[in-house]
Amino acid sequence: MAAPYGFRFDCGRICLDLIATAGAGPAGPERLTGPGPLAAWLAGAGLLPPGDPTGGPSGAPPGGLDAAWVARFRALRDLLGRVVAEELHGRAAPSDLARLNAAAAAAPPPALRAVRAPDGTLAATLATPPDCAGLLAAVARDAVALLTDPAARGRLRRCAGDGCALVYLDTSHGRRRRWCSGAVCGNRARVARHRRRSGGAR
Repeated sequence: MAAPYGFRFDCGRICLDLIATAGAGPAGPERLTGPGPLAAWLAGAGLLPPGDPTGGPSGAPPGGLDAAWVARFRALRDLLGRVVAEELHGRAAPSDLARLNAAAAAAPPPALRAVRAPDGTLAATLATPPDCAGLLAAVARDAVALLTDPAARGRLRRCAGDGCALVYLDTSHGRRRRWCSGAVCGNRARVARHRRRSGGAR
């Protein structure tokens, strides 16, 4: 089943999945187009339990989630994109690292609690209504943890697909993954290779 709004959750980390919403290259157009898409991304990333009563009914944006939240998440996304790209090729600018650290320390990430659902199973809900700064902090802390972990950082890869700039965490056996997605960029590469071979044969 496809993620709503065409979101990708296959980059291996929450911070990288946020960068992927920018829609550069084959990833397509801008995806964080308003409060509804942002709420769906937050739920898909696991930062908001889907249908959490403190965050509004299923499919509805949490109370308070508005255009200002969208602008702040886009700004963090742009910052993360720069920092990750710069760290892949050298060192991130000190000013960008300072902004990342400030976002990570701005507020405590939302706390989850376990509650008994009507069917008897345990479900996750938020202990308090979601706060934009806390959700931003959760993503920023994920980026800090990724970039300061030598093992994880060593698995960062840029997609080999033509025109694709997405970065992902390579957790494949033998660390041989080449594309952000085998079904997207990998399939494009296979189709292009087949066309080249067919053309050469003719």
